[in-house]
Amino acid sequence: MKKLMNAVDDVLTESLRGFGAAHADIVSVHFEPMFVTRKAGPKAGKVALLSGGGSGHEPMHAGFVGYGMLDAACPGQVFTSPTPDQMLAAAEAIDGGAGVLFIVKNYAGDVMNFEMAAEMSDGRIATVLTNDDVAVETSLHSQGRRGVAATVIVEKMVGAAAEKGADLDGCKALGERINAASGTMGVALTSCTVPAAGRPTFDIGENELEMGVGIHGEPGRRRVAMMSADAIAAETVGAICEDLKPGAGQEVLLLVNGMGGTPLLELYGMYDAARRQCEARGLSIARSLVGNYCTSLDMAGCSITLTKLDAELRSFWDAPVHTAALRWGM
Repeated sequence: MKKLMNAVDDVLTESLRGFGAAHADIVSVHFEPMFVTRKAGPKAGKVALLSGGGSGHEPMHAGFVGYGMLDAACPGQVFTSPTPDQMLAAAEAIDGGAGVLFIVKNYAGDVMNFEMAAEMSDGRIATVLTNDDVAVETSLHSQGRRGVAATVIVEKMVGAAAEKGADLDGCKALGERINAASGTMGVALTSCTVPAAGRPTFDIGENELEMGVGIHGEPGRRRVAMMSADAIAAETVGAICEDLKPGAGQEVLLLVNGMGGTPLLELYGMYDAARRQCEARGLSIARSLVGNYCTSLDMAGCSITLTKLDAELRSFWDAPVHTAALRWGM
């Protein structure tokens, strides 16, 4: 295993220390317990947004702390949920009096620990659960569908609404609407390697790919022979459209998200392939995003996300944002 690190046990602390120093104009990093907040602190009367999860998915979530998105993020150890005490401390640090919205990806540890933090809090807490991964058949998986790259879209749009003064109930309802309008499916060409394990999470042949892989290396729908970008796009976009059932002419946001080990040369090629699949289905791509936003350490592969848009959601997407990983309109 080759990693740019000192000691395995120090990877997260040193990474967060570097992140905080590199973006000291945007964020403050706290270590006991560990969480990241906006540099400016809480804004009185504004609903505060808090998300988090295991590290290894950078820039999710700390990279989305800042104006127009999150007020705080709680990083756990690699692929491990943060703890309730982290969430509780972060929630108390960002509460400006209008309540705190937890945005939680649907994984057992995240759900349990965020629920515990909500129960321990004396403040007003509401929760949005993201579960956009169409690769998972709910009836075949006890936890239900996984929360993956559409979480970024939820955080961006709800963040814009919170900046404009939406109340806690309104932010929760909006987040649930965006999640329901979104679908994602991922593919892996290689496994990721968790530093503490020192070897790939799963074995995959040189001429194979995992169709429907999870962001922790969970098995997908099936293991298949390597295929072209067009064939990958046809299967992933087809699965998402089967789930979302968008009508002809439906405006969508198309996100092509890298898993961490795929160059932009290939990601933009996948965007081209996915765009042609969408257009063949009569969809209108109104907004786009390409890059590494919800990764899986060094995994080679990508995910495709579609979110059905209307004028309101489009305006929330276009609203100004200024974070380490996403910024426009400022």
